[in-house]
Amino acid sequence: MDTLSRRRFLKLSGAAAVAATAPMLTMEQIAQAAQMRPLPLGTPILVVITLYGGNDGLNTVVPYTDPIYSQARPDVSYSPSDLLPLDNQLALNGSMTGIKSLWDQKKVAIVRGVGYPDPDLSHFTSMAIWQSASPIHQVNSGWLGRWLDTQPRDPMLAISLGSVLPPLLAGNSVAGSALPLGGIVVPTGTLALDCQRISSVSRQDSTLMASAATSLRNLFDLSSTITPILKQPAPQPLDLPAASGGVAGGSSDLQQQLDVVAKLVAAGSPTRIWAVSLGGFDTHANEKGAQSALLGNVSGSIARFMSQMRATNREKDVVIMVYSEFGRRVKANASQGTDHGTSGPVFVIGDRIKGGFYGDQPSLTNLIAGDLAVTTDFRDVYASLIEGILKSPADTVLGNWKGRTDFLVKT
Repeated sequence: MDTLSRRRFLKLSGAAAVAATAPMLTMEQIAQAAQMRPLPLGTPILVVITLYGGNDGLNTVVPYTDPIYSQARPDVSYSPSDLLPLDNQLALNGSMTGIKSLWDQKKVAIVRGVGYPDPDLSHFTSMAIWQSASPIHQVNSGWLGRWLDTQPRDPMLAISLGSVLPPLLAGNSVAGSALPLGGIVVPTGTLALDCQRISSVSRQDSTLMASAATSLRNLFDLSSTITPILKQPAPQPLDLPAASGGVAGGSSDLQQQLDVVAKLVAAGSPTRIWAVSLGGFDTHANEKGAQSALLGNVSGSIARFMSQMRATNREKDVVIMVYSEFGRRVKANASQGTDHGTSGPVFVIGDRIKGGFYGDQPSLTNLIAGDLAVTTDFRDVYASLIEGILKSPADTVLGNWKGRTDFLVKT
């Protein structure tokens, strides 16, 4: 391929190569980075699980002894026999046996009534607020992206599973990286040879052209390294029962994402933040069966992942946070579902966690326009994770926010 056509190609595709393929190429470097500069043992790792759609907190952490709960949603509420009691007031959804087991081990903090001032019932607006951590002023960066802005530039620091980077990992000057679940597919044959030829950096290249060429070269140099890791089985859970030849709990997209995270954490990836997600929680109709199945997937996937971590030397390093953009209304609708609401529980899980309840349980009698009050600001949770897990001053991300939630074991 001659220099002119090479230059034309890089000029036309340079921006796309840098913006679109660089995050994937960065993930190609994970295995090599794990070998060359593995994350030191004892370094805390944060796994963020986003539940898209607005999970119904009242049917997740259930106030089963409050008669108003069943009166407000007679066709959507659960009877005590269908639940997993946590104390004499609250219980977990009956499908959440995995998280209940972790709760019994004092490894689950349930932060109650979490939200933000003047809640917005739009999925997009509320999720933007949660991911930016800016309830009042619109900003173009995510809370974890702003943490990345304060760190030495390293595309391995924060990784999202999937082809689209979530806003929470977008900073003002840098961003996290995205790893497609299927890995990276490189060209073959004549096209591969042409791509390899144009991937050599020339002194005549502009900065953008050189970046595009380097990205393309890295794709071929490193794709063979991570692909074998992604094809390997995930770490085998140590203490989960087998059923029908596999681990009990079934399979889900969330489980697939966490399996990839487990492989790369076990390999020593120098990654401090992992982001995964599950959708489907917008339960306007026929909620009980749908949400219960989703929560079972979440619970089973987390229990499996924590068991996988126990099979590695990273068991005490990983902390998981589970959140959704809002809860649901207290009163059921006419379709045996619930509509967009306000506050809900946040789960923080791991060996570094002091298990128990945090924050006040929202009252079912003192509602605000039919919705639960917010009793804990989500920035209290974020600030505690930034300081305790990411080991950074919270004010670099959240300004002068003073609230904290004391769910971390002192180290």
